[in-house]
Amino acid sequence: MRTRHTLAATVVTSAVAALALTGCTTASQETGSTPGASGDSTAAAVDLDAIQQDDAVADLVPASVAEDGVLTVGSNLQYAPVEFLDADGKTPVGLDIDIATALAKTMGLELQVENAGFDSIIPAIGTKYEVGMSAFSVTPERLETVDMVSYFTAGTQLAVATGNPDGVSPDDLCGVTVGVQTGTIQQDDLTAMSTECTDAGKEAIDVLPYDSQSDVTTNLAGGKLQAMSADSPIIAYAAEQTDGAVEALGEITDAAPYGVAVAKDDAELAKAVQAGLQKLMDDGVLAQVADTWGSGAAVLDTAELNPAG
Repeated sequence: MRTRHTLAATVVTSAVAALALTGCTTASQETGSTPGASGDSTAAAVDLDAIQQDDAVADLVPASVAEDGVLTVGSNLQYAPVEFLDADGKTPVGLDIDIATALAKTMGLELQVENAGFDSIIPAIGTKYEVGMSAFSVTPERLETVDMVSYFTAGTQLAVATGNPDGVSPDDLCGVTVGVQTGTIQQDDLTAMSTECTDAGKEAIDVLPYDSQSDVTTNLAGGKLQAMSADSPIIAYAAEQTDGAVEALGEITDAAPYGVAVAKDDAELAKAVQAGLQKLMDDGVLAQVADTWGSGAAVLDTAELNPAG
């Protein structure tokens, strides 16, 4: 995904509400409007306050976590619509935040989200944070340092200014100026693709990284970039939130699951997270939450521990 300088911690109670940055509503609000990336979604919002503790799941929560009744989650709140800050600049909102809230309630816990630099989250799981939820794609490299429980799937997609004025081809980005958020898989992929371009005697891809995804989108809409690359839900959301100033280009590629990251030495918590996510999947709650963000079809049917990358 991406990286950002560490910001002040923000506490989220079980009621995650408020308006999103663009005036949309979160799934936790009792309204039929949708905040998601799909403008034609009519899914009813989920009342997260109504989610009850599941005793079988709660019994799996290790005493070290249950003692204070709080699930501490590290997240980088710069990646709308998956996780970002409300218009007040303080309240975390987004797909991952609503899922984390539902998970915590199922586990019999309150949720505390701490906003942090993306690259700093995984190294601090098990010490500063109990879990990490920040659109973490499951990769073999991450599985070497943490356990991951899958819950959602996303791929990579490109976006260009509407009408594709520079004639960008998704099949050949050599010589194209492409924006990404710093630390993302997309940045790594574009860097590797750029090397392939130069090895073939072509012009390198001009990869421009930005600290926040909103900066990437703004610079694409403003003409500084010829294209941007991001996770598919982010591309869809950007197209909607820019009132059509940008549009998706090409197909979604390299689809992979997102995973909740848990410390390698915390098998009990990993099992509790897995059971909680599976309960929410089986009850249809996860799909309902994701649907209010325009991504209901991307929710997985099975919460798998350490799925093969």
